[in-house]
This record gives sequence, structure tokens and C-alpha cells, in this order.
Amino acid sequence: MKWLVALALGSILHPAVELRDVDGVQRSPLRVTSGRASMLFFVTHDCPVSNYYSHEIRRICDEYKNKGVSCSLVYVDPTITDAQAKKHAAEYGHGDYPKIVDREHLLVKEAGADVTPEVVVVRADGSIAYRGRIDNFYADYGKPRRMVTEHNLRDALDAILAGKAVERPSTSPVGCFIPDVEFYRN
Repeated sequence: MKWLVALALGSILHPAVELRDVDGVQRSPLRVTSGRASMLFFVTHDCPVSNYYSHEIRRICDEYKNKGVSCSLVYVDPTITDAQAKKHAAEYGHGDYPKIVDREHLLVKEAGADVTPEVVVVRADGSIAYRGRIDNFYADYGKPRRMVTEHNLRDALDAILAGKAVERPSTSPVGCFIPDVEFYRN
């Protein structure tokens, strides 16, 4: 699967994917309608790594929204209700950005997400500028570092905003694997 992910970097996504967020608003999260880029954070309510990053996700979304970068939270567990997703987002301090439950894994498949948390940054032209981890706090699952030494997502966003190429357009996220949507139906 990772070779498919590497192959897809820079490729153009299908912006026609439309889903309703937890508030019932129709969204096209792969389409950058205004600004320079859009971030999709793939999360789940029961992954400790994903939950750990909730405050950093909010900080990044808050910091970059005035710079022309939008943000969406994508819940990958199709069995979670909209009310449960809203409650989880509130409990973990997520901001006012859209929260979407990807019930058919349309966004997971289109963006090539494998792990939670994983972020995909889409440019205005519909291409993937960055896919991977937020930073390098986790060396491996259950093995945090003492301090973050690489801010991969922020570095990618800063490069995009400066009109430069992203130096590391793909990194390996650490977290909980995203099972196929059929897993949840059994």
C-alpha cells in the first residue's frame, strides 16, 4: 500500500467527493475553494495517538487559517454517530473547523490515508502537497520522544505558502491503522 501512497503524491485528487459534516453541511473537503491549501486530518475517537494530537491539530488549524489554509477533521470509524463525533471533538479541544464522518471511506481511499492521525494537504490545483505525520513526537507506537525535533506538517505548510516545493512531501505517520470499511460491518 505504501508504494501506492508514494505514487499518488502530487497526483490530482477527485474533488467531487462530497460528504455532510456532523452539523449537516454539505462539504467538498478535497476541493480548495478559497485560499492556498486544505488540510484533512484523519482521526478516530479511540486511538490514543490520535487523541494526543488533538490540541496540536487545533493549534495548527488556528495558526494557518488566516494564511489561507483550511482544515477538516475526518473521523474514519463509520460506526460513530455525528453526535458522538461532536462530543469527542469538544472533549478533546478541537476547534470550529468541519468534522466529517467518512462512513464509506471515500476520503480515506481518495487521499490514501492509512493511519490515525495522518494529515493530507491538498493544494488549490487539487494535487497532494504533503501526506504523513504532524511531527516526530512518536518514534514508534507507544514510544514518544522527549521532545519534537521535526515539525513536518508545519514545514510543508510554510513551503507551500512561500511558493516553494515541499522538501519532504511524504512521511510515515505513527498511530492506529485504519481498517478497511468492511471491518466495521462485521
